[in-house]
Amino acid sequence: FYLEVQENNLIEQTTVNKGLLKIGKELDIPLVASNDCHYLNKSDCEAHEVLLCIQTGRTINDPDRFRFKTDELYLKSPEEMEKRFSYSPSTLKNTIEITERCDVEIPFEKLNFPNFPLPPGEEDDSFLEKEALKGLEEKFEKSEKDKYYNRLRLELETIKKMGFASYFLIVSDFVMHAKKMGIPVGPGRGSAAGSLVAYTLGITNIDPLKYDLFFERFLNPERISPPDIDIDFCMEGRDEIIRYVTKKYGEKNVAQIITFGKMQAKAVVRDVGRVLDIPYKEVDKIAKLIPNTLNITLSQALKAEERLRKIVEESETIKKLIELALSLEGLVRHASTHAAGIVISEKPLVEYLPLYRGQNNEVITQFSMNDIEKIGLIKFDFLGLKTLTVINKTIKSIKEEIDIANIPLDDKETYALLSKGKTEGVFQLESQGMKDLLLKMKPDNFDDIIALLALYRPGPLGSGMVDEFIKRKQGKIPLEYELEQLEDILKDTYGVILYQEQVMQIASLLADFSPGDSDILRRAMGKKKAVEMKRQKKNFISGTTKNNIDKEKAEKIFNLMSRFAEYGFNKSHSAAYALIAYQTAYLKAHFNVEFMAALLTCEMGNTDKVIRHIAYCREQGIQILNPDINSSLKDFSPFDGKIRFGLAAVKNVGEAAIDSILHAREKDGEFTSIYDFCGRVDLRKVNRKVIESLIKCGAFDSTGAKRAQFMAVLDDAIENGQSVKRDRDSGQTSLFEIFPEGNNGKDKKVKYPDVGEWRENELLSFEKEAIGFYITSHPLVKYQKELSFIKNIDTEQLTGLEDGKDVKIGGIVTSIKEINTRKGDRMAFISLEDLKGFVEVIVFSEVFKSSSMIIRGEEPILVEGNLNREEEKIKIIASRINLLRDALTEKVESIHLNVNIENTTTGRLEDLYDILNKHKGDLPVYLHFIIPQRSETVVFLGDDSRLNPTSALYKDMETVFGPGALKLK
Repeated sequence: FYLEVQENNLIEQTTVNKGLLKIGKELDIPLVASNDCHYLNKSDCEAHEVLLCIQTGRTINDPDRFRFKTDELYLKSPEEMEKRFSYSPSTLKNTIEITERCDVEIPFEKLNFPNFPLPPGEEDDSFLEKEALKGLEEKFEKSEKDKYYNRLRLELETIKKMGFASYFLIVSDFVMHAKKMGIPVGPGRGSAAGSLVAYTLGITNIDPLKYDLFFERFLNPERISPPDIDIDFCMEGRDEIIRYVTKKYGEKNVAQIITFGKMQAKAVVRDVGRVLDIPYKEVDKIAKLIPNTLNITLSQALKAEERLRKIVEESETIKKLIELALSLEGLVRHASTHAAGIVISEKPLVEYLPLYRGQNNEVITQFSMNDIEKIGLIKFDFLGLKTLTVINKTIKSIKEEIDIANIPLDDKETYALLSKGKTEGVFQLESQGMKDLLLKMKPDNFDDIIALLALYRPGPLGSGMVDEFIKRKQGKIPLEYELEQLEDILKDTYGVILYQEQVMQIASLLADFSPGDSDILRRAMGKKKAVEMKRQKKNFISGTTKNNIDKEKAEKIFNLMSRFAEYGFNKSHSAAYALIAYQTAYLKAHFNVEFMAALLTCEMGNTDKVIRHIAYCREQGIQILNPDINSSLKDFSPFDGKIRFGLAAVKNVGEAAIDSILHAREKDGEFTSIYDFCGRVDLRKVNRKVIESLIKCGAFDSTGAKRAQFMAVLDDAIENGQSVKRDRDSGQTSLFEIFPEGNNGKDKKVKYPDVGEWRENELLSFEKEAIGFYITSHPLVKYQKELSFIKNIDTEQLTGLEDGKDVKIGGIVTSIKEINTRKGDRMAFISLEDLKGFVEVIVFSEVFKSSSMIIRGEEPILVEGNLNREEEKIKIIASRINLLRDALTEKVESIHLNVNIENTTTGRLEDLYDILNKHKGDLPVYLHFIIPQRSETVVFLGDDSRLNPTSALYKDMETVFGPGALKLK
C-alpha cells in the first residue's frame, strides 16, 4: 500500500496517521502513527498515550510512566526528508530505485499441497484409492460391503475431482504414525467425521453411515474450498507428531501459525478505564452493558444498548472513556502462537511468506490463519486434548486389558451414572448445567448423548427446544411427523430437527436436492440470508411439488426446518465427541478410582481443579493418601481402592529428583528412615529444599517418626548422606557403616530426638505450602455441617449463577493484595478457598475498614456479597465479611427447605411430610419449590410446621433432597 500526502499540509498529516492505524487494523500489524501533537489532534494524542500505558501497565496520572522522549515518531514530508538527508542526496534517490526494483506478485488461486512421498509407480489418486479400499476390507463384513463400497466410490470421485487426494494421504500418514507410537488419537472432530474415506484410512474412528453423517457437510463439490481435518492428539504426544512431520517434510517447509490478540470491546473499555484511574465499579458497570455477543464492536453496542448510550451522554468521564476505547478498539495487542495450526508447504516457506520467532524460539508464520489460506498454503490442525491423556493413563493403570475403541455402547452402568448426573471429569458433561440436563433427560442410548452435546448450547436452551426434546423423549408430548417419510430421519431425535444433517436429509428426500445443494440450503438457513432463503424456498417447493407433496404442507416443513436450522448443530462433530464422552463415562462407571487418579494427574497444574476433584473423591468415599517416598510414583496412582499422591505434585520436587528417588527404591527396596533415604539418593538432585517439601507433605511418615522429628535431624541426615557418597565413591566403606551409633538406617532402629509433633494448624499449613492444597484435612472440615446451614453456595456452584446474584460463601483466605484507591483509602483483593476450589473476592474500602483484621487472620470467614461475572472470570464483590465462628453464633430467625421440582417424586414429598413431623420446633419454615434456571416459589408453612435447626434435620433433608436442601437465615 502507499499513502500520498499533499506537500506542506499539516492537516493531511493527521489523516495519514489515522489511516495508518486503520491499515494496521486491516492487516493485523501494529503500525505506529505519529506521537507528535503538532501533527495530531488532541484525542489522537491521548489515544496513543493511553495505548502506551496499557502496554506498560501504568496509569495516565503516573508521573513515572514511560513516555517517548522524541516528537519524531510520525510520517515525515518529502521536504523534511530532504533536509534530514541533505548531506547525502543520493540516499533519497536510491529509495526510489529500490522501490522500482521491487515487484512481488502473489498468486491467490493455486493450492500449494506438500509433496507426499509415494511408492514407485503410484500417483496421489491411485494410492489414495488403494489405501481406502484396503481399509474398507479390514473394517466391514462381506454382507455390509456393498452399501459402503458405493459411498466410498462417490467420496473418492469427489476428492479426486477437487484435487485433494494428497491432503488425505498426508493426514492419514501422521495419524497412523501416532497410533504406531502408542499416542492416543481422537475418534474425529468437526465435519470430517462424516467422511467414509477418512474412516477407512484410520483418520477418524466413527462409522459415518451408522450415524447418518454426510460427506457433503465436509466437502461440497458445488462449493469448493480446501479440506480442513482437525485432529485431537493426547497432550503428551502432540509435540512428537509435530516433530515427525517436520522431519518428513523438512524444517524449512513446516511452521506453526501466528495469531494476534486484539483489543476487543469489553477488554478495551476495562483497559482504558484502568489507565484513566476510573473506579473499578464504574468501569465494570460500563463493560457489563456491552452485550455478550460474539465479536461485537463498541459501535454496535452503543446502537444496541440504550442504557449505555444514556450513561455516555450524561457523564463526561464515561464519554471520554468510550471515545478513547473506540479509537483503540481492534488494534493488535500481542502476537502469539496458534494453539493448533501447523502449515506444511511444497517449497521452503520463505518463498511464500515472512517468518517470525515465537516466545519459545519456535518458527511461526507472520501471516495469520486466514491469510495463509488466501495465498494457497495448507494448514493442518494438531490439537492437544487432555481427555485423551486421561483415558490413556486410566487404561494403563487398570489391571485388565481394555480396548477403549470397542467398548459396548449399551452399557447399563454407564447410562445409570449419566442419568444420576455423576459426571465429575466426564468429557463435555461435567458442568453443573450439563448435570442438570442429564438428570432431566436420563439418557439411555448413545443417540441421546449425541443429542445432549448438540442441545447444550445457548440457542436450544433459550428457545425451549431442550424442554420439547425431553418431553418428547419421556412421552409427555406425542411423537408426530408432518409426513411419514420424515420418521426415519427424525426418530432418533424424537421428531425434533436438531442436526444440520437432518435439514440436508429432508431436502434430499422430499425435494430431490443433490447432496451439494442440500448443504447450500443448510448454510442459507443457518445464516438467515433473506435473498438466498427466498431462492432456496422456491427450489424446495418446486421439488416437493414434483414429488406430489401438498404445497401447504411443504411450506410448513420448510418453515419448520428454517426455525430449527438456526440452532442446528453439526452432527458429525457431536457424534465424534459423544464417543469420547461415553468412553470417559464408561471408565468412570467401572474404574472410578483409576479414572480419578488419571484425572488428578492431568490436572496437576490446576490447583482449583485438583481441590475440586479431591473433594469429589472424598464425597465418593475414595481416600486420598499423602505422597510417600515408599509408595508414590511420579503421578497420582490407584492404590488398594485409594489414590496415592504423586511425587510430581510436590513443590520443589523436579523430574531429576523423582527419577533419583524411584531409581534408589527400585534398586535397593523401601527406605527405612530419613538417614537411609539421604544415603541412597543423589543429594545433588534431591537437595535440602526437596527433602523439606517431602517432610512437610508427609512423604516420610511411613518410615515411623513425626514430621517435626524428621525436620529436627534433616541437616544431620544430609551430612551423613554426603559422607556415605564420598566414602562409597572412594570405595572405603559400605552404606551401613557410616551412620552414627543407632542411626545407621537399615540394620538398626533410628533414634530421633524427643520433640513434639507440629500443631494441627501447622501440619495443615505446611502441607498446603508443599503441595498447594490440603490433604490430611482442611480447616473448614470441622465447620462442614454448620457451614451447610448458613452458606448458600460453594465455589463449584458459582459457575451456574447469574451475574449480580446474592451469595453467601465460607472459606479461608489464601492470599491478599491490598492497594490504595484514588481517594487514598485502602481496599483488597483476596483469594477465598473452600472445600471445592477458589474464588476472588473484591473488598472495597467501606467493607475493608470493618474487616481488615479478619481477612488478614488465619481463621475461616463467611463472605456475603454479589456475584460479578467479568468475561470468563467469576468474582464476588463483598458486602459483609465475618469470622465463620461468629456467623455460626448469630441468631437464626428462619429455616428454609429447598425442593427441586424436577427431581421430586411423590415418595420424596411423603418423606418431607415425615421430616416436618419428626423435627417439631420453634422457628418458622419456608418451603422453596425450585425449577432450576426458571422459577422459584416460596411458601410459608404456618405455625403448625415450625422446626428446630438440628444436625438430624440437616441430615434427613440432605439424604432426601441432596446438598443445599436446608438453609438458615
